[in-house]
Amino acid sequence: MLSRIMSGSIRNLDREYDCTVRLLDDTEYTCTIQRDAKGQYLFDLICHHLNLLEKDYFGIRYVDPDKQRHWLEVTKCIAKQMKSQPPFTMCLRVKFYPPDPAALKEEITRYLVFLQIKRDLYHGRLLCKTTDAAMLAAFILQAEIGDYDPGKHPEGYSSKFQFFPKHSEKLERRISDIHKTELIGQTPETSELNFLQKAQMLETYGVDPHPCKDVSGNPAFLAFTPFGFVVLQGNKRVHFLKWNEVTKLKFEGKIFHIYANQKEIILTYFAPTPEACKHLWKCGVENQAFYKLEKSSQVRTVSSSNLFFKGSRFRYSGRVAKEVMEQSAKIKREPPEIHRAGLVPSRSCPSITHGPRLTSVPRTRRRAVHISIMEGLESLRDSAHSTPVRSVSHGDSFMPRSRSLATDASEGSAVISDEAYSPSDSVLPTPVAEHSLELAVARQVNGAPCSIKEEKESEAGTPSVGDAGDLSDSRATVEGAEGASPLSEVEQVNTFVLSVLRLLLVTIGLLFVLLFLLIVLTESDLDVAFLRDIRQTPEFEQFHYEYFCPLRRWFACKLRWAGSLLINK
Repeated sequence: MLSRIMSGSIRNLDREYDCTVRLLDDTEYTCTIQRDAKGQYLFDLICHHLNLLEKDYFGIRYVDPDKQRHWLEVTKCIAKQMKSQPPFTMCLRVKFYPPDPAALKEEITRYLVFLQIKRDLYHGRLLCKTTDAAMLAAFILQAEIGDYDPGKHPEGYSSKFQFFPKHSEKLERRISDIHKTELIGQTPETSELNFLQKAQMLETYGVDPHPCKDVSGNPAFLAFTPFGFVVLQGNKRVHFLKWNEVTKLKFEGKIFHIYANQKEIILTYFAPTPEACKHLWKCGVENQAFYKLEKSSQVRTVSSSNLFFKGSRFRYSGRVAKEVMEQSAKIKREPPEIHRAGLVPSRSCPSITHGPRLTSVPRTRRRAVHISIMEGLESLRDSAHSTPVRSVSHGDSFMPRSRSLATDASEGSAVISDEAYSPSDSVLPTPVAEHSLELAVARQVNGAPCSIKEEKESEAGTPSVGDAGDLSDSRATVEGAEGASPLSEVEQVNTFVLSVLRLLLVTIGLLFVLLFLLIVLTESDLDVAFLRDIRQTPEFEQFHYEYFCPLRRWFACKLRWAGSLLINK
């Protein structure tokens, strides 16, 4: 606590701070911001640097000293949001995934979304079947190295590039076959467009997983997508609620609740920390406002609780999806130039491209960063790894998006993969230190490795994935008050008692305030126009002579009587 106070006082002495933002192509943008600069100023600087107009889909993310991720709020002062000492380090990421990324107006926007989804694929957030993974990787190859050339691309060339945490030889051969035969002649723009269209059809498109536990203590991952709220458990999507079905999101401490209008469903999950739960709630509020509302004027301040003077309050600031699309349709300018660079062949490095190289803003420095697996884990912890893609059956387990939207949330779970969606603890978007042992045991039961590092150091034989039938029984539904554990019931009772006491104290405080105002009106000689007008009203005169004066005489009599008793004693 003392160190934070001292660091805050040191920060206040500086008028300017250095700030570094890592962009989606892993180059860096460095600038100097004033002490009272707000998040909108920095965000506009970056968008101007990238020549980006469709900027509402993006946001700036940072990590606090407790390793908790946050989105930089554009309406608040940057220095007050950052809990670390300058220079500040942040990163630009896609905050709201476009419902149809191929329909974006400008190519530069599509390219940045392409870089984000490629990052999701590598870090395991975009979990998919082998057939889909091979097609996506082939699109990346075609977009960044062009057509297959036997003179430049020897046998096994695809194995020198890494699109996922781990490859299999069968998957690498499939990627090469598709690149050689099916994508000849496609330009980078066409390949990126096809990549976006393919990725948008996957069930895990737009998923930024938040690790939680259900009421039975089973690990689960909650996420907000352009189409609604999803819960991933094991190798299944156990819940999917469209945005128009979600009525309320709230949290109390570590407990997160989702209310749905369909059959009055209440889903309850437990986050690792209160800070993680609040971050989850704020992400849900922002995503619901962005995708559900018709106009930004409909945005309202949301409270985390229904009770008076309790809980956190938050308001989404920005345009909604419909307004963004309408504004994008009005863009009329020459498309900005995009400089793409080829893939760097490295068995230990993901495919990283170099984005738009514009020099319109000074004080920038750029360096190509080829992230290794472990460096990617430390890169602002912006990634959430899942089980790597391995050789599995080629049956397509994903429903098309149109079917997914039509699927009712209560019609059972949908299989998303043959393997469990289970990121390792070291790269989760929220800290889970206190539950790491339990989660590690759960992963070993499910047949998934505990971390990427342990998986690399393990023997050639990887653990087998648990039976999908066993995982399908892990459900996280709490309908009404049924199914809650005894501990959660005690916590709910304690929370209710505290809420009642808080409301009682507020009521007593208001009564004292009213009493003070009444005394000022009746007994003071303040000649204020407002008070004089009140005193001259017939109602106040009647109250003063019929009620207040007799009550005052009664109190005075009682006080004199009590005083005489004390004197006699």
